[in-house]
Amino acid sequence: MISQTVEYALRAMVAIAQHAGQPCTSQQISEITQVPAPYLSKLMQGLVRAGLASSQRGLHGGFILAQDPSKLTIWEVVDAVEPFKRIHSCPLGIQSHGSKLCPLHQRLDRAMGMVEEQFRGTTIADVLAEPGAHTPLCEEKKLVTINSNLAKKRASKKSPAKKKTKKKSK
Repeated sequence: MISQTVEYALRAMVAIAQHAGQPCTSQQISEITQVPAPYLSKLMQGLVRAGLASSQRGLHGGFILAQDPSKLTIWEVVDAVEPFKRIHSCPLGIQSHGSKLCPLHQRLDRAMGMVEEQFRGTTIADVLAEPGAHTPLCEEKKLVTINSNLAKKRASKKSPAKKKTKKKSK
């Protein structure tokens, strides 16, 4: 439902967010995300133009997020790269359908609406702070922990009761 370009953009934004405001070079992002460097460079230019990332030149240059990861939604990234197209009229141009969609296109549009709702309701910080989940894009430890209210709520609902351990007597 999403293109490889959108997937690459989301990977890049998550990788940048993991560095907590420290600039990431194109090469670093490419290695972390496994996105080909030339393709990533063009993609990052588009994300900078869209105001989602900013770039700094020089010795300590690279890309950083232009927004707080707890406010930047997956939807904004998707919309900047490849705007989501909902179905408002018959894609086949069948005159008899008018503005009413056929059952197939109604269902397709409804599914796209659910995806849009999920994307609008999920921030980059939520992705990084998902309790109990694997760290996105990284085999090793998390590079940074981002606090978000949603993640805190989820963690408090899912925290297991602590087990009491008995001391061994000698």
